[in-house]
Amino acid sequence: MRPAIVILGQGSLATARKLQRVYPGALIHGLAGRVEGADHTYSEFGATLRQLYQQGTPLIALCAAGIIIRTLAPLLLEKGEEPAVLAVAEDGSAVVPLLGGLGGVNVMARDIAAALGVAAAITTSGELRFGTCLLNPPAGYQLADLELGKRFVSDLLAGERVRIEGAAPWLDQANLPQDQHARLAIHVSSAQRVPADHELLIYPKTVCVTCKPAAQLAERVRAALHAAGIAVQSLACLLASATQMADASLHDAALQLGVPLRFADVEQDADIVITVAEQPLDLSRVGRPRGRLAVIGLGPGAAELMVPAVKAELARCTDVLGYETYVRMAGPFRDDQVQHCTDNREEMQRARHAFELAAQGRSVVVVSSGDPGVFAMAAAVIEALHASSDPAWHQVDLEILPGVSASLATAAQAGAPLGHDFCVMSLSDNLKPWSIIEKRLDLASQADLALAFYNPISRSRPWQLGRALEIVAVHRTPQTPVVLGRDIGRPGQTLRVTTLGQLTPEQVDMRTMVLIGSSTTCAFARAGGGEWVYTPRWYGEKPAG
Repeated sequence: MRPAIVILGQGSLATARKLQRVYPGALIHGLAGRVEGADHTYSEFGATLRQLYQQGTPLIALCAAGIIIRTLAPLLLEKGEEPAVLAVAEDGSAVVPLLGGLGGVNVMARDIAAALGVAAAITTSGELRFGTCLLNPPAGYQLADLELGKRFVSDLLAGERVRIEGAAPWLDQANLPQDQHARLAIHVSSAQRVPADHELLIYPKTVCVTCKPAAQLAERVRAALHAAGIAVQSLACLLASATQMADASLHDAALQLGVPLRFADVEQDADIVITVAEQPLDLSRVGRPRGRLAVIGLGPGAAELMVPAVKAELARCTDVLGYETYVRMAGPFRDDQVQHCTDNREEMQRARHAFELAAQGRSVVVVSSGDPGVFAMAAAVIEALHASSDPAWHQVDLEILPGVSASLATAAQAGAPLGHDFCVMSLSDNLKPWSIIEKRLDLASQADLALAFYNPISRSRPWQLGRALEIVAVHRTPQTPVVLGRDIGRPGQTLRVTTLGQLTPEQVDMRTMVLIGSSTTCAFARAGGGEWVYTPRWYGEKPAG
């Protein structure tokens, strides 16, 4: 995983850019109002650092080590379950690894220090003595037991010698006190073995299990490995037929076993087939993952109003599709993330393209502003799936991730104009007859619902809003509060409170959200200027108390 580079001031940006050259694709997170030119902005250092840490993102923070320690202290529970965390001086004069000895923090510290022309402040005894962290084998290998490993390293540091059994090429350059007759042994093998105090067991990820869907599949895989004398820790992946990508038992088994699930055109008679390679498996060469398609809502535009699940999806995807304006709002993106920008009117083509990419095993995001289910891409994507007979499309892992809609964001700015029953409507007649819009407007107004208008007016639809206001006015008084929110959540946002009697179409454009109150909606002056608008939770006679 690429690290996050977090800075607090403009003076750190030059050093952050140097670190970005060490980790291409890493994003620089700068404090809003203090840093210009960062890839991402944030408003609160502590919340941002903790969120990245909890996501397992390696952290390079250009600030004092004490600030990082105090910020992350509530999260420091289990050693061995932490990402790498480093403090780097603003001017690049010091590199201090703080956390993540088992996550490669010292390797990162040395790489960063080399790029900055300084020495890394490594304090780990084992690394200083042997030049490597024995408890953090490279990718493709897994340590059997951390606690036994700690005692093993302590014995080495106390003067014991060691022998290496099995292939451990990453230790060739290590400064280990080797002796073929030593009591201590580093044992590297996929064979099932009971850990002993005098052994450091490391399992190479050399095993692939090809399987069919079945109940209790994880337990059956474990039993098959045990019968074959193979350690479950050497299991690198499960492999199954590409026609079974959506089968829940396969995904549950992979989750329980903690290994990736891959798919290929495989045929076999046996339910479980075990294959052991000579070297750790390169999973990029084993089948393909199940493709994923996430339809996301960015919210109104402000980064702080984007839900965490959407941020995480954007961070891990391979492809991003959407209207160019919205794709830009979702960025910045890494060099390896492909952007597919299209015109706002090409929704069905975009949806079909997304499925084509996801069916290839890619992780795809389709971007909407606001909420994807409110006059946005979710319906188009599901419609494309409904119309498709391609079985590969139906095997894609499809998820809709919500966002804060424009109507809710505007309402929140004004107070609570949608605090009771309300109706959300689009005034665009591009995809539905105007006669239907008029009918629904009339019925919703008769029902005394608060109203939220999307797509209220455009150059090609200049008269519809005026007609809509005429229909509403039949059932509302001229004093009915109206909220106009333009570009809420984006730079230059404006919020205005007026009344139905004062509202004219000229006050509105395509980027304006129009909220019209019900008969109970109220407005009153707020202390800092402007008005609060709300619709009471009660209807009819106000309840006592």
